[in-house]
Parts: sequence; structure tokens; C-alpha cells
Amino acid sequence: MSKVFVEVIAKFTKDGGKVPLKIKWQDGRTFDIDKVTDVRRAASLKAGGQGMRYRCRINGKETYLWLEEDKWFVNSRG
Repeated sequence: MSKVFVEVIAKFTKDGGKVPLKIKWQDGRTFDIDKVTDVRRAASLKAGGQGMRYRCRINGKETYLWLEEDKWFVNSRG
């Protein structure tokens, strides 16, 4: 697996937190993030790297989204 960098639309909270709202995939498709269920500092063991890991629900499926420094990524499945 490798990192796939994606565009993210996020909300910034008054205390400086970031809440991802939408992910824009490489082919231009946009997915709403239904819910963020967990946020913690963690490593991506499959793709390498570490940062803030957001466990998200998108279209009823759980997935992880990482913020590494100033770039967002997901793990590729291929």
C-alpha cells in the first residue's frame, strides 16, 4: 500500500482543531464525511508516515484519513 494524497475541505474550530468535511479523490469525485469517530496521533503502518489520524465514516464505511504536517492522505487499496 502507498499514500494517496487527497484534497480535503475542513472546518477549523475556535480552539484550533481541524474537522474534515469532504474528501476530493484524484479523479475529481467528492465524498462527504458523514462522521469523524476518532482523532489521535498515529502512524500509518501500511503506507508509512505518521500524523493525526482521523477515523471517518463515508457512505456508511469506516476509513482512515491522515494529516501529515500539511498534507492529507489515505492508504491506497491497490
